[in-house]
Amino acid sequence: MNYDLLKSKIMNRQAVVGVIGLGYVGLPLAVEMAKAGYKVIGIDLSKEKVKQLQVGKSFILDVSDKELQQVAANGNFEATTDYARVGEMDTISICVPTPLRKTKDPDITYITAAVRGIKEHMKKGTLIILESTTYPGTTEELVRAELEECGLEVGVDFFLCFSPERVDPGNKHYNTKNTPKIIGGTTPQCSRLASMLYENVLESVVTVSSTKVAETVKLLENTFRAVNIALVNEMALMCDRMGIDVWEVIDAAATKPFGFMKFTPGPGIGGHCIPIDPMYLSWKAKTYDFYNKFIELASDTNGNMPRYVVNKVSDALNLQRKCINGSRILLLGVAYKKDINDLRDSPGLELFRLLQEKGARTDFHDPFVDRFLDESTGDYVYGVGLDHIQEYDLVLLVTDHSSLDYRWIAANAQLVLDTRNAFAGIESSNIIKIGAPLPEYPQASLMETEAAATKED
Repeated sequence: MNYDLLKSKIMNRQAVVGVIGLGYVGLPLAVEMAKAGYKVIGIDLSKEKVKQLQVGKSFILDVSDKELQQVAANGNFEATTDYARVGEMDTISICVPTPLRKTKDPDITYITAAVRGIKEHMKKGTLIILESTTYPGTTEELVRAELEECGLEVGVDFFLCFSPERVDPGNKHYNTKNTPKIIGGTTPQCSRLASMLYENVLESVVTVSSTKVAETVKLLENTFRAVNIALVNEMALMCDRMGIDVWEVIDAAATKPFGFMKFTPGPGIGGHCIPIDPMYLSWKAKTYDFYNKFIELASDTNGNMPRYVVNKVSDALNLQRKCINGSRILLLGVAYKKDINDLRDSPGLELFRLLQEKGARTDFHDPFVDRFLDESTGDYVYGVGLDHIQEYDLVLLVTDHSSLDYRWIAANAQLVLDTRNAFAGIESSNIIKIGAPLPEYPQASLMETEAAATKED
């Protein structure tokens, strides 16, 4: 009875759709569902975010103000902080954060809080879809167990699935709508209902046999990326030591039309997925006495890249007979990847902290970020313009935003350390790259040598 009724509502677009968590995953999904003709109620505990959404202001670059205002104007989208609205919902997609604790254990408190809020207000016959990235077994062990505690039966009184988010912020080609959607249900009926819902909204749906399979799919995707990024980061360290330009090596290897996929080194990895998802898989594997050596090694390699960059900064400044302590350093870009404003786990923030610790006078410029919170002081650090770029001892390119004028920067900066190969093709003696040899140290003049000898005497 519950299945047939919900199926009819979904197919006729009469279902009221709920999205819990209106961040980088939840808001784009909510807007696409609203565009598809469903009435969408979004819940977020941040009063500031909800207030912005209620006046048609998007804080996500992948969702424009115009899109948001259109779906709100036709009555298909509204945002609230009130969990009591769950009682109106026929389907609920949970899109809350799943960070790591400092011990690198999963922090699923946001999921737990969302499920308890749902449990308090939900009606029978509701479809619940967990989208938050998590370890295999979470949907069954946490969500299902919590809801069945109050006497509800999965597949009868409620329907439960896992569908991993696959958001790539700032991607110009793939977005929520055209990225294939994985669905894994607790029962076949659960899978069918979720598939019907998403097929009415998105271009492609892929059904797998269980929630555990769906949970593991996302972890494999990002573990694959993390391990390959770590490999090429390690290649960069090796090439640096051997006096080889790793960027030239990578570009040449990428000409092979089979058996090679191009990854590039960088100052570290950021965002909510790649640094975190592999550790979820590794943590869960340990409960089965299985230890993922690749994952742990990859995490260590990627996590140490900011310190390698700082060492490279020191070597670069030595070329000018300067040290980090007291030098003026400008970070170009602090977002974790190009052309977005996302600071989550950004290596730029770690580099800022490490350089400050070593006594550098550090500023940043980012066309997408006007400020960030310095956790060591509790104060905001505000971005600067590029008008006085020539006054900095070194410019550290961290995030290769498309809008930066690299030729102008190369022409005006005293010294540039490029961590992204963004200055490729620009011939300039003041550009140094990670994963590549330094220029030869300038030799001291005879007068300087004699002066030094006299001073020692």
